[in-house]
Amino acid sequence: MSFSKKTSKKSSAPAPSGSERAAAKVRAAVALPVTNPYVGAAGAAFLLVGSVMALITVMGDPKAGTPSVRLALALKAPPGWNEARPQTGAGSLGADTFELTETPAAEGPIEGEAVITLPAPVGGAPLPPAPIAGLSEPGPGGSPLPVVAGDGRTVATSYARPFISNGKPKVAIVVGGLGLNPKYTRQAIEQLPAEVTLSFVPYREDLQSWIDLARQHGHEVLLEAPMEPNDYPDNDPGPYALMANGQPTEIARRTEWVLSRASGYFGLTNYLGSKFVTSDAGMGAFAQTLKQRGVAFIDDGSAAKRGGGIPRASADRIIDDQLAPEAINARLAELESTAAKRGQALGSGFSYPITLTQVSVWAQGLQQRGLQLAPASALMARR
Repeated sequence: MSFSKKTSKKSSAPAPSGSERAAAKVRAAVALPVTNPYVGAAGAAFLLVGSVMALITVMGDPKAGTPSVRLALALKAPPGWNEARPQTGAGSLGADTFELTETPAAEGPIEGEAVITLPAPVGGAPLPPAPIAGLSEPGPGGSPLPVVAGDGRTVATSYARPFISNGKPKVAIVVGGLGLNPKYTRQAIEQLPAEVTLSFVPYREDLQSWIDLARQHGHEVLLEAPMEPNDYPDNDPGPYALMANGQPTEIARRTEWVLSRASGYFGLTNYLGSKFVTSDAGMGAFAQTLKQRGVAFIDDGSAAKRGGGIPRASADRIIDDQLAPEAINARLAELESTAAKRGQALGSGFSYPITLTQVSVWAQGLQQRGLQLAPASALMARR
């Protein structure tokens, strides 16, 4: 298995999001016909609240989660308002627009509270833009290659997401195959928690722009090194694949091609590679190249027995080997159990829509279950 599995099919134009639908409802409420004196009176009484809700709605789904803002209201209702008000809910123009906690008395001032719920933030603080001075040099064709800085800094540490342990068992997730499908790549970047590590295919021409966007949302990034699988050439990882019988110089050259594709990643991961990782000579040349350039290596579990004297981590579970919500949830539960026993666990998955959805939901309750979501770099050890 590998972080990248196959190209996802492009889907049709996306349906309106929840925030777009909510915004449409606010616009519809504000646009009630003013020719009806009763409806017009109700609309005037709630113009201020409708304006506030319109602002909140375009920022996010008001029912998406915490935190919430409680506003005190004191509005003067026009004569006849109480008799003419809509009956969809006490003091409301629609159940999805707003609600007063107290029903105003007829002909009197409207007083009470409006509770506005804001969506909980998903993204983290942006990571420093790449490249960072001193961590690269011109490679073949002028493309940047990572180097160990004069003061000892490496991309393995400088481009990793900062992490502070709270003492709880750590669980990390790597989501791979990004860049193949722009829609799902953007969804992963914008909707997954910033602690989730994102892994990108190396063949995209716009690779740097995607990595820059991921880092702006707080995600640390891996690049995928194509490696020879057991069923090659039926399963072909591409023209720069690392071959099990390749010469060390050729393996180093192809590895450096991957490394020169962009900047801002802290390490490489494997794309396929079930045959290549069994080659002592091949993996030795690969690890030596990463060591010289200060790059980490995180694999999907297939290279768990390999070291190389570089920062390393191996996945404990593939979380989406079965594309069903209950199966993915079961794998995530297994990760939690492993973390509870060993203090940490790493899972890997592909950027399938179902994977992105299930990981997003799962991560929301992780802290309440006594665990800490961590970037993959926080689980690395030099071996």
